[in-house]
Amino acid sequence: MQYKIVYDQPGRLRVRYGPNAFTPEQGYGIAAQLLTYQGIREVNTCAVNGSVLVLYEGSGRAWALQALSALRPQDLPVADPRDGDKLRQIDDHFRGQVIKLAAGHFLRKLLPSPMRMAYTLWRALGYWRAGVQCLCRGKLEVAVLDAASVGAALVQNQWKTASSVMFLLNLSGVLEEYTRQRARTALTQSLTIHVDTVWLVDDGGNECSLPMNQLQVGDCIRVRAGSLIPVDGMVTAGDAMVNESSMTGESMPVHKLEGRAVYAGTVLEEGCLTIRVTALAEQSRIQQIVDLIESSEALKAGAQSKAEHLADAIVPFSFLGALLIGAATRNLTKALSVLMVDYSCAIKLSTPISIISAMREASSRRIMVKGGKYLEAFAEADTIVFDKTGTLTAACPRVEEVLDFTGKGADEMLRVAACIEEHFPHSMARAVTRAAQEKGLYHEEEHAAVEYVVAHGVATALHGQRALIGSHHFIFEDEGVTCTQDQLQQIEQQAKGRSILYLALGDRLAAALFISDPPRPEAKKAIAALRQLGIHRVVMLTGDQEAAARAVCRQLGIDEYRAQVLPADKSALVEAYRAGGHKVIMVGDGINDSPALAAADVSVAMKDASDLAREVADITLLSSDLRELAALRLLSQRMLCRIRQNYRLILGFNSALLVLGIAGWLPPSTTALLHNTSTMAISAGSMRPYLPTGKDSPVLETGKTWKNSVGGLCRPAEKGKV
Repeated sequence: MQYKIVYDQPGRLRVRYGPNAFTPEQGYGIAAQLLTYQGIREVNTCAVNGSVLVLYEGSGRAWALQALSALRPQDLPVADPRDGDKLRQIDDHFRGQVIKLAAGHFLRKLLPSPMRMAYTLWRALGYWRAGVQCLCRGKLEVAVLDAASVGAALVQNQWKTASSVMFLLNLSGVLEEYTRQRARTALTQSLTIHVDTVWLVDDGGNECSLPMNQLQVGDCIRVRAGSLIPVDGMVTAGDAMVNESSMTGESMPVHKLEGRAVYAGTVLEEGCLTIRVTALAEQSRIQQIVDLIESSEALKAGAQSKAEHLADAIVPFSFLGALLIGAATRNLTKALSVLMVDYSCAIKLSTPISIISAMREASSRRIMVKGGKYLEAFAEADTIVFDKTGTLTAACPRVEEVLDFTGKGADEMLRVAACIEEHFPHSMARAVTRAAQEKGLYHEEEHAAVEYVVAHGVATALHGQRALIGSHHFIFEDEGVTCTQDQLQQIEQQAKGRSILYLALGDRLAAALFISDPPRPEAKKAIAALRQLGIHRVVMLTGDQEAAARAVCRQLGIDEYRAQVLPADKSALVEAYRAGGHKVIMVGDGINDSPALAAADVSVAMKDASDLAREVADITLLSSDLRELAALRLLSQRMLCRIRQNYRLILGFNSALLVLGIAGWLPPSTTALLHNTSTMAISAGSMRPYLPTGKDSPVLETGKTWKNSVGGLCRPAEKGKV
């Protein structure tokens, strides 16, 4: 296929094949194929003019041109739309509807007067029908007010006014539907099951990694503690506790044994299950839940719910005001001016637009927010609690040294440790397996079923003897492993502030693995920015040793920390802060963080968090940059600020219109036009970006003072104690 390069700048390439070169489905397939190449970050296609936009880095341009040149019309790939494609479809549909409405409204002015009047009357019937239905339900809401406004204009023979009012009401309805679809799609995508690979079990009980898209009904997979169950299925072996809150809302885990059904989107908290697949992800029961999101009130921000209730509550007062003005002045025109101007439309429309705009902007920064109420809570929080490992520290901790006590060599001990750790989604476990791979220490499955003890370690049987790997508390206190004084001295001499994993075989210490876990390079800057944005208390909780925790806090400027903390203790500390009147943000990534994430007012999971942590968290960072927390803080504060500013503007402007209309200085047609125009203008203004684009947003700079959501100044908090 021949194409033309229409734009070519570093990091951005656009080519055009011409109209009808490919279908929308083929465009999605082209994008999916290009994204498999190294260096290509994003691909957008447009079937209308056959264009392909590629965002790349490094060698991505060369790979993109090679792949685009190799496309053949007869065998173009086909794929389903990605999340971003679905959102663009909604945007395109919205733009098309707005253009259609505007064109129709202005073209109808060219029709002869009798035809315009007949068409206006026919359109008015729809509003009257909706108003009557609302009254029949015993409610006096916005639909009745709309019907009365249109009817009053027609009674006064103001056909142009009635037509303009209906046009603006239609446009408001399109905007409201657009925001509803946007919100529904964003929430649906937050529930989508993102699992790339599964552990396939063969007839002999052996495991192998299999891409999720190759899984078929009837296959058996193994799911372990802390992992998301990716499909509907039947348990064929194992014993486990499964958190089904995403399906049932029940917070207590459910006991699952052989013969019990499990569902996609639920989380295996304890134990291990072998599951026979009965339905793939796209056919699972969680899709039924996705369909119910549209009617859910649970995830609306408090500000949005208040706005909707306030909007309906104002309607009776609008009618009462019109009646009083009509009775006092005996002037129908002045009474109509009151009906033509109300506060409810703008309030009801601008608030959800402000919220969905904030959610959309967060998504563009690769921050997934599950609902507007979590943005509101994030803006109002005054305390943030961080987990250390994998959250404040580097995303890729490294095993720097292995101290062997068996005489078999450090490499053999590393190989054994990797064999045990490979099944668990924790940054320390990944560090061990990665170190073994880098040294070429590949291994066969040699151990029995493994048991993951949350925040402690892993236990299994290896060659007939018990094998353990984990923390000092787990190995020496819980399991009673023997350690000589000489071994302790060697470990203390070699530690140098590094984290330590202990490996025990039988009842004796076999090795100590020293892991370097430096803070993320942006962590200090992120914490400073959060303090400037009104976070008064920054706390670090970790199950690591005291020395390692103290070193990290010293580097990052954190003045409160707790070391060797168990999951239940983390949760208790978060609840203690809340009981003291604080609103708490919890940021974590591991299975052991899940109780604390659930206990916080609003919780955040890191990019590489475990399935359980992502399931529990209200917000998920899809990038590994902690500075995005500061960006989200400023974004959420500005969202609340915009909502309050909109309230003030709506109140002030519409009150002025009422006064001018009642005084007779503005006719009803003008007040209606100005009212509806202001509603559209405020709603459009609510869609403005909250933050500058790009990574150089000023929120990431330190040394500045920022206004918070209530207009005060955010100053660094005084040091406090837990």
